[in-house]
Amino acid sequence: MKKPTQHKRAWQRMLSGRRLDLLDPSPLDIEIEDIAHGLARVARWNGQTSGEHAFSVAQHSLLVEELCSHFKPKIDVHLRRAALLHDAAEYVVGDMISPFKAALGIDYKAFEDKLMQAIHIRFGLPAQLTMETQKLIKRADKASAFLEATQLAGFEDMEAAKFFSRPRGLSGKAAVKFLKLEPWPVPQAQEMFLKKFAKLQD
Repeated sequence: MKKPTQHKRAWQRMLSGRRLDLLDPSPLDIEIEDIAHGLARVARWNGQTSGEHAFSVAQHSLLVEELCSHFKPKIDVHLRRAALLHDAAEYVVGDMISPFKAALGIDYKAFEDKLMQAIHIRFGLPAQLTMETQKLIKRADKASAFLEATQLAGFEDMEAAKFFSRPRGLSGKAAVKFLKLEPWPVPQAQEMFLKKFAKLQD
């Protein structure tokens, strides 16, 4: 007698009660509280950073948003929201380092893009960001990686510059706040992420 086909679960249950289908994510199943909760508990650099606490993706996201505002002071609030949410997919899939993504051998980028499009739609952003917006966020993301690498992840300056490029536009008094990163406890990272998101609402 043939056994009935068992369907593999492709959804993630969130603490809000939402069930997010990873293969076909719906904007209706995405909540900012779930994103903040998840990102505050995902460690950058696979946790290989100095300090009592991990440097979370939530804190990294706040840093990237700040850097975008630093590089482009008159930045639109929608763009700032996009910067804050640039790694939001990681509340579901975690923060996989680039070498591991390359080793997976699947179209991880397409999978991540589909989830990010649902997140963008949920929070009033275009499914696809403009090239100009993507470039600014990428610049801030790389600057953040350089700062994290040299201050927290044990990289020498020259080594970090080789992999992430040395950031331009981080000199002077306005940039001092970026030169002393302190990893936050999970509750603080989660709270600060939610506060920033609320501030960036229309």
